[in-house]
Amino acid sequence: MRIPDILKLSTRMFKTRKMRTFLTIMGIGIGIGAILFLVSLGYGLQRALISQITSSDALLSLDVVQGEKAVLTINNDVIAKIREFPQVKEIAPMVSLRGQILYESTTADAVANIASTDFLRFSNLKFSGGDIFDENKNEIIISSAVTRVLSIENPIAIIGKEISLSFLAVRVLENGQEELDLVPQAGTFMVKGVVDDDSSSFLFFPLERATGITLDAYSQLKVRVNQTADLDVIRNKILDMGFSVAALSDVIDQANKIFGILQIILAIFGMVALVVSAIGMFNTMTIALMERTHEVGIMKALGAARKDIMFMFLTESIIMGFLGGVIGIIVGVASGKIFNLILNILARNLGGNAIDIFYTPLWFAVTIIVFSTFVGLLTGVWPARRAAHLNPLEAVKYK
Repeated sequence: MRIPDILKLSTRMFKTRKMRTFLTIMGIGIGIGAILFLVSLGYGLQRALISQITSSDALLSLDVVQGEKAVLTINNDVIAKIREFPQVKEIAPMVSLRGQILYESTTADAVANIASTDFLRFSNLKFSGGDIFDENKNEIIISSAVTRVLSIENPIAIIGKEISLSFLAVRVLENGQEELDLVPQAGTFMVKGVVDDDSSSFLFFPLERATGITLDAYSQLKVRVNQTADLDVIRNKILDMGFSVAALSDVIDQANKIFGILQIILAIFGMVALVVSAIGMFNTMTIALMERTHEVGIMKALGAARKDIMFMFLTESIIMGFLGGVIGIIVGVASGKIFNLILNILARNLGGNAIDIFYTPLWFAVTIIVFSTFVGLLTGVWPARRAAHLNPLEAVKYK
């Protein structure tokens, strides 16, 4: 039997049993759509989280702080030693002090992070408004938590405004003793940006603009390496020096593992719907065999081979599985778009930000269509084998 003839016979049920075939394909489509919807939710949440906390510079940076077993303080000598490592591209130090902000008639306490623009770039800050300051100008960055203390309802309203600053620093007396002293910084400083952080009151101040204080030790370093493979090498070398080292890439790896497990769990829930749909498709193929037993008997009596009969039924189930996969992609993507739209409308009404929590990789969409086609093949194997092995005489007499 020619392949075009087999294909024509395989698609007859699509015309003679339109409603039953349509419902069967829709059942597979809903099962596939459920898997796509849930797994796309997992991918979307993963993508949204990672995009909020990463940048290329941040992923290639190590955070170095004073460790419990450190025999050295983080000073310029330590920086010079780390800079000698060939894998190190840049180093950005930071000093943290207690600070005081004066805006109009309101005073607010905050942690003053005295750092360079490179440190800010490696930190991957998320701004409510504004941007990184210019080290050559009297500009600073504050957190949105500071604006709350200053009784400013809209955080970005303070951008461009002038404020005064003082640092609480150690001052050495003539007798050699040390005491804490509030050191005002000369002039006023314009707020260049507001970091989106309502939990911590802090500010970033240009390292080169600090006056009246001695910066002979640093609270933290950002060490940027040339490539990802250098992270572990430099980490081990700095650990051997006695400092504590952390990397954002470690957090990303852990997050990816957690989301990988979440996607598997969501896919399992979706598989339940697919199994139910596959049972429905198997039932449809079995009924089709019973309805066409007489027809199969006539075909075999006229010389049709077993493989032709088997191929006819398998082709029918494969087409149904493929169409179910295509419909499942449409259902899953459309459901995700609608759900995401409703979620963003609620977020805007409640004062939040719109975000896309659904993402479907192209490879996953292709894989799920192939998987749906394979499921169609599996559900058609038993009816096809049974049809191929029917006795022609008994099949012709069957009514």
